[in-house]
Amino acid sequence: MKQKMVIKVEIRSDKCRTKAMTVVASVVGVVSVGLQGEKKDELVLVGDGVDPANLTRCLRKRVGHAYIVKLEEVK
Repeated sequence: MKQKMVIKVEIRSDKCRTKAMTVVASVVGVVSVGLQGEKKDELVLVGDGVDPANLTRCLRKRVGHAYIVKLEEVK
C-alpha cells in the first residue's frame, strides 16, 4: 500500500534541509521525496511500507523537531 506523507521539519539552514532529505531518502520503501510550503519546511514523500512514526522519530534524532501533518493512501 503506497502512502503519501507530509512531515513538517524545523529547518534552520540549507544544511538542515539537505540532511532531512538525505535521512528520508535513505529509508527503505521511499519512492519519492520533495519539499513544499512557503519556507520549504515540509517534506512530501511517497513510500510503500514506510512507518511514518518511525520515520518522524528518526528525523527528530538527526535533524530536529518534526511532526506528521498529513497521511493519505495513494491509489
